[in-house]
Order: sequence, then structure tokens, then C-alpha cells
Amino acid sequence: MVRAPDSPPDGLIVSSCGVRRLELFVAEPELSVDFFAGVLGWTVLAEPGGSFSGWVGDRLAAQVVVGDAGWRVVFGGDGPRGLELNSAVDSGRVLHGPWAPPPRHGEPCWVELGSGDSGYWVRELGWESVPGGLFSSSRAGESRVVAGCAGEGGSGAGWGVFFAVDDLESALVRVSRWDGEVVSGPVSSARGVVASISGPRGGRCVLLERPSGWGGVLVGA
Repeated sequence: MVRAPDSPPDGLIVSSCGVRRLELFVAEPELSVDFFAGVLGWTVLAEPGGSFSGWVGDRLAAQVVVGDAGWRVVFGGDGPRGLELNSAVDSGRVLHGPWAPPPRHGEPCWVELGSGDSGYWVRELGWESVPGGLFSSSRAGESRVVAGCAGEGGSGAGWGVFFAVDDLESALVRVSRWDGEVVSGPVSSARGVVASISGPRGGRCVLLERPSGWGGVLVGA
């Protein structure tokens, strides 16, 4: 992977309108991608260097890569660069977010900052912090909610990632069948009915049942 510069050229910030892709860094990518494909129904393609990509139709859901850093959120933006909390910006089409098509089963449907300085993300990604622990992004004069922020009292540092599922109960059965763990839930939340899961080799994430759009009920309201 190409190392990104620490800051955008000439201080230029273009508002990020969503997630370009997710990356999961684990010790055994092939075994981990099998788990998520089994639970989320991904079509898996082998990539150079021992990594794999999981697809839903023509949209990339996530890449699974050799490493030990867990989930990395890559936002679309003005040019490649690294960000805090295991995240980054990359240029190119945003595949997931408020301006993308509604999330299908197996696709990312929300990202949420567990804790941290919300002002950093406003400065780096051109977002606006709005009431309710949310970030919004503007495009062509229109503002939409793009991500969540639990604030300093959040459950943990870093970005939490959410995937859409058509039937949460059936998805949790598949989690157990593929030797994963249901960490918590199902439970009703501000976003809808959710459950937290982890693969047998890491990759903790949240499953959200039938979100009507990016962020589910939380943003739709």
C-alpha cells in the first residue's frame, strides 16, 4: 500500500461525502474473509499480496489485508493522506454514504467515532458537527448526515463500522455457524435493531437490520 502524506496539499480541504472503502487488517485474511462472506454474503476476489476483497454486486464492501490493526475507514476526499485513529482519505468515487445508493445486505451502512476530538474531523474532512452527536457533509449546497460521533464519553477510541443485513436473527445464526461471536444484542438503538459481532480472528463490527438508508433510523428521522 502507498504511504499517504500527512496533510492535503496547500491546506486545501474538500468535504468528504462518505466512505470510499473499509479495510480489515488481520493475521489471516483468507480465514477472516471467509467468515464475513459467510455472514454477509460477499463475493470474494483474491488480490495481490495475499489480500482479498469482498463485493456486493458492483460495489466494494471491504478489503481484508495482512496486518493487526483491525478496521480502517477510508473516506473519499481531495487526495490520499493518512488520518488519526486508523483512518485515511483517498481520492475517487465514494461508494457508501448519504449520497450513495441505499445500502444493500452485506454493505457498510454507517460509521461512528467511538471517542475523540470532533474538531479534528471537522478540520480534516470539511465536515460540520451537528446536534445529536453527528457529523454532516455538504455537496452542491445541500447538507446530509455522514457519520456519528459518541464524543469523549464514547465506548472506545477509533471508528466503529456497521453493515446492513436483511434478517438480523438469521445473520447471527450464521455468525455462530462460522465460529464467530455475538458480542451483544440484538437490541433496539437510535439507528435501528443492531447486534455487535466479532469474527473468530477479529474484526468486531455492528450489524444493522434493514436500514432504509445510510445511518438507518437515526438519519432518516
